Amino acid sequence: MLKYPLILIHGTGAKDNTLFWGRIPKLLKELGINVFYGYTDAWGSIEDNAKLLQLRIEDIIHNTGAEKINLIAHSKGGIDARFLISTLQYGQKIASLTTISTPHHGTLIADYFLNNRTFQSSLAKRILPVLVKIFGDNNPNIYNVINELSINYMESFNQNNLNDPLVYYNSYASAMASKKDDFLYSWAYQYLIKNAGENDGLVPVKSAVWGDKFQLFTDSSRGISHGEITDIKRRKIGAFDIPEIYRKITHDLSKNGF
Repeated sequence: MLKYPLILIHGTGAKDNTLFWGRIPKLLKELGINVFYGYTDAWGSIEDNAKLLQLRIEDIIHNTGAEKINLIAHSKGGIDARFLISTLQYGQKIASLTTISTPHHGTLIADYFLNNRTFQSSLAKRILPVLVKIFGDNNPNIYNVINELSINYMESFNQNNLNDPLVYYNSYASAMASKKDDFLYSWAYQYLIKNAGENDGLVPVKSAVWGDKFQLFTDSSRGISHGEITDIKRRKIGAFDIPEIYRKITHDLSKNGF
């Protein structure tokens, strides 16, 4: 049982629903945790999503009477949350930030697309912004988002968004064991293995490390991809039952008084 309500925050290209988070919300509610979604945009910028989070948190605090909120954020959602805490100076209302597979130091996959001629072509720049509108975002900007996940951008971001001492930061990540683990991420996994080491098919493990504590979930026979860590497949992944990972995360938060 957590002391404060919990908000689940998705990353890029996702929306808050039970399809994305799988069985996780149900388990957390069974544990007596007051669970909410962040309702950020799938292709919104860091700043835009942080402002959406700010409004969401104000609403939850108003309706629950809670003093603070716990945040569990997947992928870019962790960066959105860090901007909220640091640049928007919202640390006094955040008890903890747990990031999962968040590219705190960027990902070379973003750099690859920023330098890809096809992706940067005039045709792609006309088509892709139209396609991402199917997510129903308020202000989608796929090119800006990908730039924000690049190595250089995140280096600057980290210099300007230092951790707030009022907030407990911890991080988790998964890693694929081979390209066969998840076909959707097989190309990116191989690209990162050659250029950045162990990864989940999108984010290098070393980029996901942040805060006071870090833990990696993987197995030599079957790892967990970037998408699978949110239980989107609703089944056991190798040796891992994904919702149990979130049980452990919230148990650790509870032990720390959050």
